[in-house]
Amino acid sequence: MATADASSPIRLEIRDDKIAVMTFDTPGKPVNTFNQANLEALEGCVGQIEKQTDLRGAILRSGKEGNFIAGADLNELMAAVGTDKNLVRTFCQRGHDLFTRISRLPFPTVAVIDGMCVGGGLECAMAFDYRIVSTNPRTELGAPEVKIGIIPGWGGTQRLPRLVGIDQALEMNCGGDSIKAEKAVDIDLAFEMVPAEELLDEGVRVINMAHETGEWKEDRERREQPMGLSDDNMMFNFNVFRGFILGKTKGQYPAPLKAIDAMERGCNLPLQDGLKEEINAIIPLIGSDISRNLIGIFFMDQAVRKDTGVDDRSVKGRPVKQVGVLGGGLMGAGIAFSHIRKDFGTILCDISDELVEAGMKRVVGPMESRIKIGRMAPQEMVASLTKLRATTDKIAMKNCDLIIEAIVEREDVKVSTFKEMEGILGENAIIASNTSTISITRMAKDLKRPDKFVGMHYFSPVDRMQLVEVIRGEKTSDETVVTVVKQAQAIGKKPIVVNDCAGFLVNRVLLPYMNEAVLLVEEGVDMEKLDKLVTKFGMPMGPVTLADMVGLDVAKFAGGVLAEAYSDRAQPAQLVPKLVEMGRLGQKSDAGFMAYESKRGKKRGKPDGVVAKLVDEIGRRQSDVPDDETILDRLFLSMLAEACRLLEENIVRKHEDVDFGLIFGIGFPPFRGGLLRWADTIGAQTAVDKLAKLAPLGKRFEAPEMLKEMAKSGKSFYK
Repeated sequence: MATADASSPIRLEIRDDKIAVMTFDTPGKPVNTFNQANLEALEGCVGQIEKQTDLRGAILRSGKEGNFIAGADLNELMAAVGTDKNLVRTFCQRGHDLFTRISRLPFPTVAVIDGMCVGGGLECAMAFDYRIVSTNPRTELGAPEVKIGIIPGWGGTQRLPRLVGIDQALEMNCGGDSIKAEKAVDIDLAFEMVPAEELLDEGVRVINMAHETGEWKEDRERREQPMGLSDDNMMFNFNVFRGFILGKTKGQYPAPLKAIDAMERGCNLPLQDGLKEEINAIIPLIGSDISRNLIGIFFMDQAVRKDTGVDDRSVKGRPVKQVGVLGGGLMGAGIAFSHIRKDFGTILCDISDELVEAGMKRVVGPMESRIKIGRMAPQEMVASLTKLRATTDKIAMKNCDLIIEAIVEREDVKVSTFKEMEGILGENAIIASNTSTISITRMAKDLKRPDKFVGMHYFSPVDRMQLVEVIRGEKTSDETVVTVVKQAQAIGKKPIVVNDCAGFLVNRVLLPYMNEAVLLVEEGVDMEKLDKLVTKFGMPMGPVTLADMVGLDVAKFAGGVLAEAYSDRAQPAQLVPKLVEMGRLGQKSDAGFMAYESKRGKKRGKPDGVVAKLVDEIGRRQSDVPDDETILDRLFLSMLAEACRLLEENIVRKHEDVDFGLIFGIGFPPFRGGLLRWADTIGAQTAVDKLAKLAPLGKRFEAPEMLKEMAKSGKSFYK
């Protein structure tokens, strides 16, 4: 068996049976990616194989357990390509040329895949005649490029349709979600599925089989040709899917539409001509503002996944094996559900059998919904529920390592409960409060172990929202922070650490925006117009709809807490308290700002004249309502000003946490990169000038010193 340089990221071995085995194993890296060095190594291996005259086949495998190839190196991609369109073309052409060479090797080829095979990794694998996937649950195949604002650029828009058909290719290339190994076999993206330890032997067997049948030659010929779709088929598939994407993205994300264009223009051309269409489609995307913003979010996400929550990396935290949840309401049940889904033993406790039973139903509900849509198997639900115990007895939680409180939002009740739990739990157990507004530092004052007390603010609905704010009180220890951060990561959440203050991070920045929206309505701005302006900006819903969905009683309480804490710049709106007095609490009472009726299982809201009448009574209606630009400035600059004050007070450890929290907490438009990246786009000086124009409205629009200094120096948050 001939062996190449063992230090190379791709080792080439020639077996005695004349099958070449390429092993991709980047030294010193946990995963394989395509950077310049690795591309050169693969080009070199292919070059050596091409010179051999007696080979019978070639196999590509990974030396990383549970990882095949995780796409291109994004840091290197952005640094090397930037916005130079010639470099983009060269970069894409290089991948096309390499994978075309692989696809034309004069013998059958097999990619054996264990673990993640995404992006450029999948495009590489599709150049091989056969793909064999492992039964490892971590094995997934996907084209996630649209999630970072680009499209597959090494053949994915052309090879994938020829392998799996237009429908599946549209879904994968435009949606960006990966598929499991079993589905890859079902749709003919993979030839078969075997245990990971059998991949190499099976690859050899398939090569021998291919020599016997000769089908690989016919398959190659077919994949190089036009797909031959009829005009009707083309029109139906592409127009329907384009309409679906436009409805989903509102045209704010160009990458999925470009992916559709590339597939539509290339599928009925010879493969090599189709690849040229792919390059033309990707050129405007790489280096664009939207792509840079989405890649920035990707890197923030990677950083959050690795962050321990404290600067001292030597702090390890304590193991958590048993979790207790106090309160079986929507939040408590959601927290319990999130833990049992990840196999953590969980005790759900409430004050009565009726409330416990209701909590159990809330835990089961998301599982049943997932089963209906095929995202969960019934046996998975059964397995998860074996991890849950429901009780009214707090003593049952005595051996828990972590208790998460999600009871009524009353400070006296919470503190009394915490004191009681301190007497039940072991000395090393941590108590976390899911409060969204109450000071962690203040509640800790009456506790015996304030160092073991912390905030864990989950977002609703817990089963779908990924963000968790970890609130650090003045006496919360590093060990406690690290423990709860790692626990949040263990159940698939995205935790960011926030120092204690009224509103913490997300609500502190969100509430000025929400309050400003109500003030605008009081001035006579049409509610439906307001919501449409904001959704056009990119928010998932308008502030009026959001207030009604959250509940006006909740909004009134949270607004009161923040108004008291930041009274120097607060200008509370009058509409919300008046609506609450009338019993109009939002969607849950079928009336808030809007009046609601259920249609096809969803509540639809329309103005019913009540708010207009209240606006007249309040007496702030303006003869000339603000124009669209001023409306958006008032909403989002109020957020920006508060975010700057928050940074000045060191409430978060780094400015990226502000953007991350708002994107994953309230859905600030990802294509804008977050609130602070949006501020960089308009520029600090422009923001200061706009705030100056709004200053007569009140101190809330006074430009923070941080922003004024940035304007003077020409600096920005991310440069």
